[in-house]
Amino acid sequence: MLTPGDKAPPFELPDADMQIINSEQFTGRHNLVIYFYPKDDTTGCTIEALELSDLSDEFTSLETVVLGISRDNCASHAAFRDKHGLTVQLLADTDGEVCNAFDVWREKEKNGEKRMGILRSTFIIDKAGIIREALYDVKPKGHAAKVLEAVKKID
Repeated sequence: MLTPGDKAPPFELPDADMQIINSEQFTGRHNLVIYFYPKDDTTGCTIEALELSDLSDEFTSLETVVLGISRDNCASHAAFRDKHGLTVQLLADTDGEVCNAFDVWREKEKNGEKRMGILRSTFIIDKAGIIREALYDVKPKGHAAKVLEAVKKID
């Protein structure tokens, strides 16, 4: 489990438009909010993505880029983004390497059945690439506003 003060694991993933995003391109220039979510176009994931998108101007004014990551592919991300008018950038971690690096790929239990899946989690990373907040098992409703408040505290 990652904790505040840890160096954020570097990664390189394609976005919804199949452009490669390298986490190191933000170092020294932007804070990052990286949120991991289970599946495109599901209720909780849509709420979270819409709330983060609604605050995109405020994140931008704080020199912060918001990246959403799931195991869905680029085409799924593009359809999700376009259907809901999302402004957050969605990255495809189809092989799960980044999910494993951030320790969000976990065994979950639902209706007595165990299976692996993404634990909804958010990481706030400063311009130096250091994790300031590691929030595991978050609830989607109202989460974006809490994340924005935490970003405001980065000096």
